[in-house]
Amino acid sequence: MTSEEMFRLSGTRIAPYIQLASALIGKVREGGGNMFRHQIDTMGILIDYGYVDSVLLKASLVHDLIEDVAGFNHNLLMSVDYEGPSVYDLVLEVTRFPGETKPEFLTRILETGSHKAKILKVADRISNMIALGFVVKTEFIDRYTKETMSYIYPIAEKVDKAMLSELEARLSPARSTSRP
Repeated sequence: MTSEEMFRLSGTRIAPYIQLASALIGKVREGGGNMFRHQIDTMGILIDYGYVDSVLLKASLVHDLIEDVAGFNHNLLMSVDYEGPSVYDLVLEVTRFPGETKPEFLTRILETGSHKAKILKVADRISNMIALGFVVKTEFIDRYTKETMSYIYPIAEKVDKAMLSELEARLSPARSTSRP
């Protein structure tokens, strides 16, 4: 990490976003693991790839709140700090809405998502792919692998080739055992 990146990161106030994300503590994920930890993992992946944009990092900490916390009051997110409205807008971009199929959702991000939304979605999927080690449901793994190859690869191709390489490396064993 460069000195400039360290300086930018040191000025990022994330504690209030972690507090909001704590609403996900104890919530079990469909693919295995814990929702709160997934938020933290997603932020860690972004930092690992050199992303220190404060809005992107804050959004990574709360990106699943709207989808996964029933009755979540979005005004809490909007009023956290001066970046709250921007964080909220980014979270909305990566939120799957009722009635939207997974392919429609991923296609929306691929075709019309902002650069930050695409980066966040790829980091989110890397975290999800790591968690698959805990999944016992092979049909879920098969579906997730196919979705990743069909939708997330093209998004990663547009925004970060190193992230694409990690996804490809994580799927290379799955590719040979996955059903067509």
